[in-house]
Amino acid sequence: MVRETGYYDLLGVDPKASADEIKKAYRKLALKYHPDKNPNEGEKFKLISQAYDVLSDSKKRDLYNQGGEQAIKEGGMGGGSSPMDIFNMFFGGGGRMQRERRGENVVHQLSVTLEDMYNGSTRKLAHQKTIICEKCEGYGGKKGALEKCSSCKGRGMQIKVQQIGPGMIQQIQSMCADCHGQGEFFSSKDRCKVCNGNKVERKKKVLEVHIDKGMRHDQKITFHGEGDQEPELEPGDAIIKLSQKAHATFKRIDDNLTMTMNIKLVEALCGFKKTINTLDDRTLLITSLPGEVIKNKDMKVIQGEGMPLYRSPCEKGQLFIQFQVEFPEKHWLPEHLMFQLERLLPPREDVLVIDDMEEVELCEVDERSKQHNHGREAYDEDEEGGPRGGGVQCQTQ
Repeated sequence: MVRETGYYDLLGVDPKASADEIKKAYRKLALKYHPDKNPNEGEKFKLISQAYDVLSDSKKRDLYNQGGEQAIKEGGMGGGSSPMDIFNMFFGGGGRMQRERRGENVVHQLSVTLEDMYNGSTRKLAHQKTIICEKCEGYGGKKGALEKCSSCKGRGMQIKVQQIGPGMIQQIQSMCADCHGQGEFFSSKDRCKVCNGNKVERKKKVLEVHIDKGMRHDQKITFHGEGDQEPELEPGDAIIKLSQKAHATFKRIDDNLTMTMNIKLVEALCGFKKTINTLDDRTLLITSLPGEVIKNKDMKVIQGEGMPLYRSPCEKGQLFIQFQVEFPEKHWLPEHLMFQLERLLPPREDVLVIDDMEEVELCEVDERSKQHNHGREAYDEDEEGGPRGGGVQCQTQ
């Protein structure tokens, strides 16, 4: 005759179950509720492991069948192994699940400039985290005043039986609402007034974040042990993720920098001297000699003026410069002087004009008309069999 069935109910087996059935049930539940897979089910995993620790041992099981949990405690046969020890013995240890459980990591985004990443910088960041309550030292209330929950008898789970049909019953297992699955609780007068029995509190701390030269967008800086704390858990980490702001002049590609430089047509043809202000407040002077023609979209490079290499800041990438040639406005030169300019430029290509050619006029594009007609194009083709309107407008002299 079994006095209590709580441990059997936790594993979901009949009190007459064989050792293999108990082992099979534990294996399935332990994998499902292991803290690495279900961080919020730590207490359930603990209860399952305790049940298996008793029911897998023939002597403990006999004692439990005769006197329940109280007999196990009085017989000095309970609590000999931790839930993780039982799990590791059952599954052979090793692997990810053998590692110590840790608290949650806290991730912060830190907005930084390209100058910060070029020169290195130190920033201060206000960091909110959960810590073990200093008042009750993570106990939750007055020591020795913890009471066993009478509703669930300290198991943290309640099992309800309901009839679902003639001769058919269903067992429903749920977390105890009175103790919130803890199996024990403090009365209101004994509960810690600082953490309200939660064992943890929120605290602000200022972190000094060192941004090394050459660090990149989305790179992470880890403060080990500065994450959230929980009783009986290793603290998590605080992780700072760098987010680079857009720069007005430079764009970063890996360890290189790129920029666009506007030059006039005379500079593209006859040479120029230009300055570049670097990210560390130096001024670079670049020169194009007369006759070194710079075409629109041409790319030039300056060696060693890119980003410092991370952890090798004495080495740098390259600075690429793309040139945009600005052409003069219409009628910038009187017509009677055009022939003098033409004499200095490479000769134009001659075109043979014959009688059957049809001469047309070049017109300026009206952008508003172009956008309007582009939006109506599908409608016009559907209604009239083809596009209408031209999106251009000829000027009348």
